[in-house]
Amino acid sequence: MTMKPLVNVGKNGLSDHLVQSVADAVESRELVKVSLLQTSDYGPKEVGAYLQQALPGLEIAQTIGRMVVVYKVAANADNRHLSEQVDELGR
Repeated sequence: MTMKPLVNVGKNGLSDHLVQSVADAVESRELVKVSLLQTSDYGPKEVGAYLQQALPGLEIAQTIGRMVVVYKVAANADNRHLSEQVDELGR
C-alpha cells in the first residue's frame, strides 16, 4: 500500500485530538492510515479498538506492524469516492 499515514499516534497517546484528526481524515478520504510512532505506549489493536469505540461506524481495514488502516463511509456524499467504488464491485 503506497498511501502515506495521515495521522500519527505518539507520546500524547489516545486523546480527543487523535479522535478528531481521524474523524476529519476519514470524512474527506474514507480510508486512512494511522501510524504508531516509537514513542507511543499503545499497540495497533488498542488504537484500533479505541478509535472504533470513539467513532461509530469506523472499521479496521488492516493492521500491519505499527500501522492501522481505518475505513468509514463519508457522511458527505461529495466525499464518497471510495465507498461508491466498493459498492459498484459488489453489484
